[in-house]
Amino acid sequence: MASKAGDSPDSLMTLTMVFCLKNLRKTMCYQGLRNKLCLRSDIFLPSEICDKLIKLYMDLVNTDSTFEPEEGFFQLFSDPRSTRLTRVQLKEEFVRDRDLESIRKQDLIELHLTYCYSLTSRSLKTIACFRETLVSLCLFGCSLIFYRKGGAPLACNDDMGDEEEDSPASRQAIETDFNFEGFHRLRLLNLGSLPDEVDAETLLKPLKSITSLDLSNVQLMGTTFLTQWKERLASLVLYNTDLSEELVDTLVELVNLRHLDISRESRRNFKYKMTRKILTAIVLRLTNLVSLDISGHVMQDNCTVPHCDEAMGRPSIEPCKSSIAPLQELKRPLQFLGLYDTTLCNVTHIPAYKVTGSKNEEQVLNAIEAYTEFRPELAHKAINQLFDIARIQHCNQLLRALQLVIAALKCHKYDKSIQVTGSAALYYLTNTEYRSDQSVRLRREVIQVVLNGMEQYQEVTVQRNCCLTLCNFSIPEELEFQYIRVNQLLLKILEPARQDDSIQRIAVHLCNALVCQVDNHHKEAVGKMGFVKTMLNLIQKKLHDQTCDQVMEFSWSALWNITDETPDNCQMFLNCRGMSLFLECLQKFPDKQELHRNMLGLLGNVAEVKVLRPQLLTPQFITVFSNLLDSKADGIEVSYNACGVLSHIMFDGPEVWSMEEPKRDTVMDKMWEAIQSWDVSSRRNINYRSFEPILRLLPQGISPVSQHWATWALYNLVSVYPSKYCPLLIKEGGLSLLEKVLELESSHQDTKDMAQKVMEQCENFKEDPMETSNAQDVNFGQRG
Repeated sequence: MASKAGDSPDSLMTLTMVFCLKNLRKTMCYQGLRNKLCLRSDIFLPSEICDKLIKLYMDLVNTDSTFEPEEGFFQLFSDPRSTRLTRVQLKEEFVRDRDLESIRKQDLIELHLTYCYSLTSRSLKTIACFRETLVSLCLFGCSLIFYRKGGAPLACNDDMGDEEEDSPASRQAIETDFNFEGFHRLRLLNLGSLPDEVDAETLLKPLKSITSLDLSNVQLMGTTFLTQWKERLASLVLYNTDLSEELVDTLVELVNLRHLDISRESRRNFKYKMTRKILTAIVLRLTNLVSLDISGHVMQDNCTVPHCDEAMGRPSIEPCKSSIAPLQELKRPLQFLGLYDTTLCNVTHIPAYKVTGSKNEEQVLNAIEAYTEFRPELAHKAINQLFDIARIQHCNQLLRALQLVIAALKCHKYDKSIQVTGSAALYYLTNTEYRSDQSVRLRREVIQVVLNGMEQYQEVTVQRNCCLTLCNFSIPEELEFQYIRVNQLLLKILEPARQDDSIQRIAVHLCNALVCQVDNHHKEAVGKMGFVKTMLNLIQKKLHDQTCDQVMEFSWSALWNITDETPDNCQMFLNCRGMSLFLECLQKFPDKQELHRNMLGLLGNVAEVKVLRPQLLTPQFITVFSNLLDSKADGIEVSYNACGVLSHIMFDGPEVWSMEEPKRDTVMDKMWEAIQSWDVSSRRNINYRSFEPILRLLPQGISPVSQHWATWALYNLVSVYPSKYCPLLIKEGGLSLLEKVLELESSHQDTKDMAQKVMEQCENFKEDPMETSNAQDVNFGQRG
């Protein structure tokens, strides 16, 4: 069978490491003095394992809300005799100076720190410890690392340990003592978003062997210093650096460049424009280029060949056919060409294998892929364009699109614009049109990032997008692996007294779907979270507003579902003024049939709990239930459910009937009359998972009318939906109980006749198990 998109499983190594990280004290570690986490003495881990452990640890911290960061985790890698680190990637603000100091004795080859806003100049001291071995260093977005409290000279020794973290208020002085003296092996350096107060030229001067340099968002006083590496520099990124005559003159001297990025965030006004002459000079002088990014530039003069001169036929990547005139000088097609937010991406012939732009899906996906990590502002725009493609057209590269959006949401969980556009794109990428191509694993990844977004942002648009995306999944089946978490998030959304109406409606719908047809332990767990109280609060608010809308109906339906065979939740309903709200709703909305059905279904669940029935046995409630027997709302459903409530109350016998009015016999007579008025072939908007509450009413003579209601219910269900309910009745021992009904002298003759028909129906079904009926076409409603 062909595998679905995103179906590749994690490796056994990855699964094992994740298990170890989630169970450190049971696998690799023990609790030392002062609760310090210590590596077991018999553990020796090579760099291949240590590097991946830290990477997976960071992934779990940033994407798994159930994973708690371990205090002192990085201390496990402090001794290079038992652990070896060579390549470390850390990100986000939770990484502290002390974490980096813990690994200062390791011989790191690569150290990538991204958006580590909490790091101060203390970490520069630690980085200096790696000067002999470091080949690749990234400090992108770590601008505060260049600030200090002041005073102490830089050093690298073993006693830096436990000094207090610098407070944000103290990060005012620029660290002037640090430079790259002694970093003789350093080849790749990313200083993106270096503070304006730091002079890049002075900082970089000691470096002799740089081959790759990223100075994104860095304002340079001059650029001629770059020529000191003209014999070695293979990659240069100057994103958002202003073009100037000096810069262009410098660039064309860097003749060994293979990758050049002089792109901009947007086509805003700059004093110095990109021209055809400049682009031609770059192509002619930098003959080794395989990658070029000029996104965001407006060409000062026309850079394209006339439309009529474009070669006919299929688009070509051959430089000689290029629609962009300066690129006709290329000796071979570029591997990568960034044309995002330029008009050049729309031409026919582009001499590059991979192009970023907005002309088509391929260009947009390339842009998301290229810009997600370090340029969320561009990734946001590209994801927004992908959203339009998925919404209006059709996404042809579904797997890639989903994986890129998921990666962007994980990478920038604190970026509101990414979360808004990403969650919107996910809604369209997971809808019915694409669903059959998606694997369980991929859809679970979507659910995880959606829940991450719901946790991080209480903002209306993100919450709405996330809730709508969850509606694309089979509920509760596909959400069950995150069952508790998703319910907690939905209840949190519903807490505010004045929530956005659309979000409220979607969230209540999801809550209702999540508690429909799940095991009782799930319902009990959700009940303990405050589910019952939250739904009743919503009902109270709607009553106050005198509004009976979908939120009101869904809330009662959700209460019906969550109280099914869960006495604790039924008790909570009564404790939280549920019956008062029931009476108020009946009074204010006498004509709302769906509402009445849901409320009576819920009260049927309450009535099934013997210890709670006395709370229903009041003149007021019995009168209400008795009057509802005459209801024709929703077919027979309201009358049927009201009779079910009364049947359980009658089952407790005449001795508990302490009221004078209404009289027990009078109510029973009305019950008989109601049951006889129902059409036994009525199709039902109900779904029984078990007949146990009905079956307990059969073999007894205390209340023949209760026995009759139960028998009628069984006859209706097995005759209208035999394939669903005959096996259930047989499985639960119903036939033997019906035989006892036939034996009891107290059983009414009509009841016996009906019991006989139920038994015959089940016998016929056993003889012909291929029995079919319209039942298979029914969308069964919920039963509380």
